[in-house]
Amino acid sequence: MTTNKRLVLAAMVFAVAMTFIDQTIVAIAVPDLQKDLSISATGAQWIINGYLLALSALFAFGGKLGDVLGRRRMVVTGVIGFAVTSALCGATPTGGIAGAWIITFRVLQGASAALMFPAAVGIVVAAYPLHERGRAMAIFFGISGGLTAIGPIAGGYLTQWTWRAIFWINIPVAIVALILIWRSRLQDEPQRVKLDYRGTVLVTGAMGLSVLGLQQSSAWGWSSPATWFCLVAGAALAVTFVAVERRTVEPLLRLEIFRDRGFAVETAVLALMSVVFVPFFFFASVYAQASLGEDAQHAGLYLLYFFLGFVVLAQVGGRMLDRRGARPPVIYGAALGTVGFMLLAGKLTDLSIHHQWPYIMLAGAGLGLMLGPASTDAVNRAPSTSYSEVTGITQTARNFGASLGLAVLGTILVSKTHGGDPRLAFAHATQTVFHIMAGVLAFTFLVAVRGLPRGRVETVEEPVAQTA
Repeated sequence: MTTNKRLVLAAMVFAVAMTFIDQTIVAIAVPDLQKDLSISATGAQWIINGYLLALSALFAFGGKLGDVLGRRRMVVTGVIGFAVTSALCGATPTGGIAGAWIITFRVLQGASAALMFPAAVGIVVAAYPLHERGRAMAIFFGISGGLTAIGPIAGGYLTQWTWRAIFWINIPVAIVALILIWRSRLQDEPQRVKLDYRGTVLVTGAMGLSVLGLQQSSAWGWSSPATWFCLVAGAALAVTFVAVERRTVEPLLRLEIFRDRGFAVETAVLALMSVVFVPFFFFASVYAQASLGEDAQHAGLYLLYFFLGFVVLAQVGGRMLDRRGARPPVIYGAALGTVGFMLLAGKLTDLSIHHQWPYIMLAGAGLGLMLGPASTDAVNRAPSTSYSEVTGITQTARNFGASLGLAVLGTILVSKTHGGDPRLAFAHATQTVFHIMAGVLAFTFLVAVRGLPRGRVETVEEPVAQTA
């Protein structure tokens, strides 16, 4: 049987679609959900945080499992797990157990996504020849990244019916994904290596504690001992993890991949751009409601302009990667994003989307141009037996960057919102945040200019496979 690579790409897009939508769709429905289930503000926060925490903590382990046990097996397991936990979230009973019920299954949703996503990327990369991957992954990241923007829009419409629909919508998507996986005739090639459970515990603890400290910094405060305990303990476990992995014969993560300058710089680029990418959706949604006076349903339309710029330039970036390598699209994307966010920030106090939409699209275009090429080129630098493992590394970096951005920028937003007209005050605070986002992307531009090697990655899989 031969594998149909177009069906493979479609199957993996449907598989990961659920995970990207769920990163942002739930935030829109939280007020209705909280009221209906009588959940505290802290409990409502953990409905969002629990998912992101499990996702961040388990990405590295999920990536390794994909290579060791088989990528197809992990995607199927993840899709089924995500669909089942989505159904159970939607079926949350009212009463005293409501909070514990939905938080538990949101955590398991995040765990399912962590199993699924690295394996899905590995499958798409393996299905395409090296110099066709840019276009394929541009479609993959263009659609999946765009769905992060669509989440608030879809959430606004679905919650008009019932908040439970934001979870139930995942079930038909999962069914389509499973049918496409079956039709695409995917083959598994698991490795026969031992799993590094010691490394798993260390990296899961490191990421879990670090992200927990960042998530809870808004509730506990930056002066809280609990916040700094989590951050310091997470950093200590990360250092221990590196030391242990360097002495392990069959490590969870092959850290020598960081000796490749291109991979190391691309991982840093992905972490830095994620400080901007996911936080933008939250801050822009709130700005559209608090300053522009839009309701939750129409606030998501503010993100549609970002989505359009992102998707169009993602395709351009993929073609540039195939022809010239990752350096041009990453550098140009960081520059476009810097200019876009700087110009957008200058228009926020006009309180009119008509003055902002070109700059929203420009900001989205910059991030779209760089995300796919940086992610794909990083995987291209790994041996074919480690595609999912390497994706686990880059996605861990992206999730840490997103958590850092939400925590730090959220604190700045709150500290800058004070006095005068509430709409204008929030616009000024958001302006500060977007100026910082522009600064982060400017720094990303400098990192890429100084660090990214020129040219395309040439074939690396065959020589590694021959010596394996």
